[in-house]
Parts: sequence; structure tokens; C-alpha cells
Amino acid sequence: MRGKYHDFYPYEKLILEIGMGMGDFITALCKEHPENLYIGLEKDETCVARAIQKAEELKLENLLVIQANAQNLTNYFFAGEVNLIYLQFSDPWPKKGHYKRRLTYEDYLRLYDFVLAEKGEIIFKTDNAGFYEYSLPSMTSYGFQLAEMSLDYHRDGLHYPLTGYETKFTEMGMPIYYALFRKK
Repeated sequence: MRGKYHDFYPYEKLILEIGMGMGDFITALCKEHPENLYIGLEKDETCVARAIQKAEELKLENLLVIQANAQNLTNYFFAGEVNLIYLQFSDPWPKKGHYKRRLTYEDYLRLYDFVLAEKGEIIFKTDNAGFYEYSLPSMTSYGFQLAEMSLDYHRDGLHYPLTGYETKFTEMGMPIYYALFRKK
């Protein structure tokens, strides 16, 4: 499917990281896979500035950064335009009354479903067991198919690149909870 970004950039896939933080993960992916276009969405201005600085230092031409909240996702993408979404170490919003703020709540899932291409995927990682336990049934009951999961993603060896939080939690010996979902 052609869309806002594919019309201007001749890349094989459009990959979106929601909540990219300082950009460690997404800039590493850009460097490893110049055939893809990566878009980092982040609401924090300081994180956006640091990610842009990293991209400039690495001379990356396949990274776009958007400072915005994920609630506004459909302002930036056409239907079916995104091939893969990364949701990594998002705020778990653990208080009972905050569950609607979680990036795996149904309002957000509806947005992901809209922008994801046919057979598009979502990779979800967290260090928070409660958030993981909430997210799996939330995403499957919405209609995403659980294709892979792990309760200790790095047990059999590290998977690179790592996010800043992932590096920190892995060094502390904490398990990383992982799931791959596919759009039906």
C-alpha cells in the first residue's frame, strides 16, 4: 500500500517505534537496515532532540522523528501504511485508574490496527510483569494474533539492538517479557 511516507521514500518497509526514548534502538536499526524507513514517535522534547542528534552524528537518511503523542497516530499515517510497530518499555501505568493510558489499551490498539498493513506486526517488550499480563489478553481480545512470546527474552542470549531501558534491566538480571503480535 502506498501512503504518506512511501510515496516520497522508496523503502521496502515502514517501521514505527512508539516511545523511542533517546533513540538508541531505532538509530541502531536504521544503520543495520538502510533499506527500511524508520519513524520514531516520542512525546518528550528532550528525547526527541537527543535522537535527532544521534541520527545526525550517524548520518542516517532513513529515520524520521515525530514529536507527538501516540493518540495522534492517525494524523501521521494512512491506513495500512506501517509494516511493523515497536512498543518497548512503555510506561506501564500501574495504578488501577490509569489503565486507559497504557499503550496496549483498546483505544491505542484501534489506532495500530488502522495504520498497520495487512499482516503487519507489533513487537511488545517490557520489564513489568503486570503490564505484560494485562497486555497479552488486551491485544488478543482486540483481534491481534499472538505469534511469539517469552517470559525471559534474553535467557538464551541477547538480541540486538537493545533499548536504553533494556540494557539497564538486562544488566540488573531482570527478565524481559516479549510478545510478537500479527494483524489478522
